[in-house]
Amino acid sequence: MSKLKDLGAAGTAPWLDFVDRKFLAEGGLQTLVDEDGLTGVTSNPTIFEKAMGAQDVYAEGFADYDAANPGAEPMARYESQAVKDIQAACDTLRPVYDRLEAKDGYVSLEVSPYLALKGPETAEEAERLWKAVDRPNLMIKIPGTDDGVRAIRDTIAKGINVNVTLLFGQQAYQAVAIAHAEGLEERVSKGLPIERIASVASFFVSRIDSKIDEKIDAGVGGEEAKALKGKVAIANAKLAYAWWQEFVASERWQKLAAKGAQPQRLLWASTGVKNPDYPDTLYVDTLIGPETVNTMPPKTMDAFRDHGTVAQTLTADVDEARRVLAETERLGLDLDGVTKGLVDEGVASFVKSFDDLLATIGKK
Repeated sequence: MSKLKDLGAAGTAPWLDFVDRKFLAEGGLQTLVDEDGLTGVTSNPTIFEKAMGAQDVYAEGFADYDAANPGAEPMARYESQAVKDIQAACDTLRPVYDRLEAKDGYVSLEVSPYLALKGPETAEEAERLWKAVDRPNLMIKIPGTDDGVRAIRDTIAKGINVNVTLLFGQQAYQAVAIAHAEGLEERVSKGLPIERIASVASFFVSRIDSKIDEKIDAGVGGEEAKALKGKVAIANAKLAYAWWQEFVASERWQKLAAKGAQPQRLLWASTGVKNPDYPDTLYVDTLIGPETVNTMPPKTMDAFRDHGTVAQTLTADVDEARRVLAETERLGLDLDGVTKGLVDEGVASFVKSFDDLLATIGKK
């Protein structure tokens, strides 16, 4: 049996952090579903920028849209093709969604990164994209910024599935988990159903180690800090999961669970290893546990299929994880500052990808 199927059986759903039209048309996604038990797909502006900028397979789609909508702006042209790809991916995963009774089988589409710091506009954009794709197994990706928290609450309250993206810090994650619960509670207060509303909280991993390791290599924390290289991101993720376990056991969440609410699963994102000195399956092997997701770029997925290790690692050595984060603070590595800076960098990176994408589409 595929190691990716073993991963799913251990509680961590394997998702693919990639989508493009050629891959879909050639049956690549269906193969992963059939052979590896894949249960989800994530996309982002960078993924679409690479796909649409490099593949002629989109030319016909753009031509058809332009014929029906002469003079359309690049944003509308992009969205017309992105929606088609997301619909196709949703349709491929629909049997998974139906079999698992809406507990998995999702495809994520991100709101415009230009709205990352505009909460009300983000909620409006989420609803518009939800209607445009018109698939029950769609998730709308909303950045977990301070401004995004209200948008997450309001979007869940409308019955729309949400993938909260760009989460790095504990406090930011806890805020969006509460926002998810508040959205469900609002629906309950109005007598609306909550059973088939799904959400994931995308907690980014490898980028944290990259930043912390840079500080250590620059001499911050001295010789003692070198023992923390490659450990901080995993420790951070384990403690986020420990908090999640406490929250879903709380009286507040249990009231929602009694009405059929699905817990907001933690999704491990940015799981491709940035440091070649680290094992290429590091951020999969070490974060396996019940009711979680790991979204992998193709290279990481191939590596795990070949030589990944499946074990219940997420709940192991939690006290050691606490010690690692305590040492990180004691040695002045400023994890809070790093995580806040990574949110800003993530938003800026997606904006740049979107700028590049729209510029490319404008020329096509």
